[in-house]
Amino acid sequence: MKTVFLDSCVANPGDISWDRLEAIAPLTIYERTSNVESPLIAERIGDAEIVITNKTPISRATLEKCPNVQIIAVIATGYNVVDTVAAAERGIPVCNVPGYATANVAQLNIALLLEICSHVGEHSRGVHEGRWTACPDFCYWDYPVIALGGMTAGIIGLGSIGQATAKILKALGMKVLGSSNHRKDIPEDTVTQCDTERIIEEADVIFLCCPMTPETAGIICKENISRMKDGVIIINTARGQLVIEEDLRAALESGKVRAAAVDVASKEPIDGDNPLLEAPNCIITPHIGWLSDEARQLMMDTTCANIEAFLRGEMLNVVN
Repeated sequence: MKTVFLDSCVANPGDISWDRLEAIAPLTIYERTSNVESPLIAERIGDAEIVITNKTPISRATLEKCPNVQIIAVIATGYNVVDTVAAAERGIPVCNVPGYATANVAQLNIALLLEICSHVGEHSRGVHEGRWTACPDFCYWDYPVIALGGMTAGIIGLGSIGQATAKILKALGMKVLGSSNHRKDIPEDTVTQCDTERIIEEADVIFLCCPMTPETAGIICKENISRMKDGVIIINTARGQLVIEEDLRAALESGKVRAAAVDVASKEPIDGDNPLLEAPNCIITPHIGWLSDEARQLMMDTTCANIEAFLRGEMLNVVN
């Protein structure tokens, strides 16, 4: 059997051992293939039976050209890059890596919120530029500091990341509302479960922790923003397509939305003309919520385990 890793550059640029993966089957590694549909994808898969992808798409057309494929391992949690229906029709299991970055993304959610509230980076920059040295008083500030205690946080999506985020917000003294497609077994003293409508109308801070589905696509839009509290804060570490970026920019410019922070964009890498790049009070990070050495190692280990299980005739983390 042969294994092809189509786009290794981000998941493992070479600082994680390839030994376990190489022991499974002869391995061909490409740093990058394509993040859009391309004939190159089928060409590189060739006659391989095992295909690993992070963000390189695997479409029905690609699968039709690659009849030897037996398993597709997505080295990520999101698997929308694969046509899972077409794969299932051919008896090809698609496996993913659930939960590997839960703590990391929750950590980034809180880091973004605290940066908005305390402007640590901006104030540190001012000190290094000599502004504190030149100040006649014992302190100065360029931005108001926001106290989170007593405020209401709303989390749209109560999966593992949403729940981990909720626990930290509760420790900060916030009231936490959460919505999900299905009721979760969560203590009421941690999260008050409700519908998304209540979060939109009552939350001071809204976190997007949900998957991108037809129901959640564009949930941050002009209509929903108009129903939010004046001065709401919006944080998105889930998927860029959850936000109508032009509507969020307009709300930031008007002050309806006090601040926003996003770790994702509608197109990645972010387009140079993305509306949020010029929006006021908007923090943008380059999809780093999942990124730690520990998380990437777990991602690699789970991907290997998925493939090893398949070769034993077992199914592990199959999504189709």
